[in-house]
Amino acid sequence: MYLEHFGLDQRPFRLTPHLAFRYPEPSQVDALTTLRVALEQGEGFIKVVGEVGLGKTLLCRTLLDQLESPFVTAWLPDPHLSPGTLRTALARDLGIELPARPTQQVVHERLQEELAAMAARGLRPVLLIDEAQALPASTLETVRLLTNLETEQRKLLQVVLFGQPELDRRLAMPQFRQLRQRITYSCRLEALDHDGVADYIAHRLERAGGSERLFSPRSVARIARASGGVPRLVNVLADKALLSAWGRGRAEVTPLDVRRAVADTEDTAGQLWWPRLAPAARVAAFSLVAFGAFLALEMLAGGGG
Repeated sequence: MYLEHFGLDQRPFRLTPHLAFRYPEPSQVDALTTLRVALEQGEGFIKVVGEVGLGKTLLCRTLLDQLESPFVTAWLPDPHLSPGTLRTALARDLGIELPARPTQQVVHERLQEELAAMAARGLRPVLLIDEAQALPASTLETVRLLTNLETEQRKLLQVVLFGQPELDRRLAMPQFRQLRQRITYSCRLEALDHDGVADYIAHRLERAGGSERLFSPRSVARIARASGGVPRLVNVLADKALLSAWGRGRAEVTPLDVRRAVADTEDTAGQLWWPRLAPAARVAAFSLVAFGAFLALEMLAGGGG
């Protein structure tokens, strides 16, 4: 919508994880390094925890992209699985052939056989589970039991759990003490500070073919404050601010554009700037952005006719 106006090749602040736009935030870099070291050492369980929007899924995909032979990876993005469904999904993701309608006993035996065969060939299977805080208790116990399989030298299956802070609270429960004791490495993702947000915005704009000068320093500071340094919220606010500036025909995002974006976005610190503005007024304020965008489109259409 606003790409041509700002000289961009693509949207810089899309929400879907995109490896080409990955920003080397310090806690992400540290976590990735720890994961690589732990996997190389053959540790059974590794845990990565971070609040919503801090890039756990992007980190997971980055690890998947970087792990090469002898590692063989399986990724479970949906944690709402029964123990049997998890075993079947793991087997198929690892390329293990199963009968058309296998019993769980057959699946378990095939997993044991094939994991041992992979180890004999020097392969190292790794299971990555996203949103692990939502795993049912019985499924989490199944994951623990799978890591019991081992040779004299190492585990036959390594597991990386990616989850929100609720994962730590679940693992602190007495019923999960055996699993908790097997987690040898833990990583925690952190929010960006002000300078980190500024670098993040500049990095995304550069990758999209634009310039960091599209955002004034005061605009960046307000995005940093309102987002709390959460990359997902930075993306939401920056994208809406660009839309606002485009709708007003401006070549640069100003604090006014950020204020409008904040007023239209949940989970931001918008009340820090507009404490007296009622919810209806906030909606009306950002509707100006949409109206401006509509007028810009009308002008473009008229010029093309």
